[in-house]
Amino acid sequence: MNDPHYLMWAALAAAMVGLSKGGLPTVGMLSVPILSLFMSPINAVVMLLPIYIISDMVGLWLYRKNFSAINLKILIPAGVGGVLVGWLTASLVSDAAVKMMIGLMGVGFVLNAWIKRKSEQAASPASWGRGSLWGVIAGFASFISHAGGPPFQVYLLPQKLPKIVFAGTSTLFFTAINLVKLAPYHQLRPYDTEQMMGTLVLIPFALMGTVVGAYLTRKIADEWFFKGVQIGLLLISLKLIADALQA
Repeated sequence: MNDPHYLMWAALAAAMVGLSKGGLPTVGMLSVPILSLFMSPINAVVMLLPIYIISDMVGLWLYRKNFSAINLKILIPAGVGGVLVGWLTASLVSDAAVKMMIGLMGVGFVLNAWIKRKSEQAASPASWGRGSLWGVIAGFASFISHAGGPPFQVYLLPQKLPKIVFAGTSTLFFTAINLVKLAPYHQLRPYDTEQMMGTLVLIPFALMGTVVGAYLTRKIADEWFFKGVQIGLLLISLKLIADALQA
């Protein structure tokens, strides 16, 4: 933990978590792969959860007035169900299988969106059926590897919400999911003093990232914001597929 290279990369990972909670989706998913350079992926997932939750509290305040209530009513119960499934099957489902599944869905969604972009598509309404399906998948993937972003975006992007509402809905959804994950994570791999001390050191970087993320979200034009989300989703999805193939 005293390795300066570890501290540098861990601080970057925490800042990326903050940026994602500030409204820049998919960025935070790079945090687990970065920390996995220095520890097992499972330890990285467990260690980062408190960072996610603390950043969530800042994001919750920043986006307290900007969210889609109907989507949260659909997604949060489904996401909690997905967390429960992840907890119950933690010893049965491999990280590689989850990464491959999420990666393929993300790539498929982005390619489909780009193929159809020449013909203007009407915004899709919120749907209890689709929202429940993708909410369960997002909660499950989030529990396994903090990779709930792609399925969440596959469901929400077609609705063409204003970017601030999109960012706020994402922040509030994952705030709820991360809080639910805390007890199962502690039961599966109890937190020790060393982990908690390592987390405390990273908190300032996460908080700084959250504020910067919120600022950038409000400054970036809507068109470029959503193009960035799609490109980020594609890159992360390809990274998940590559990780699964190497496992």
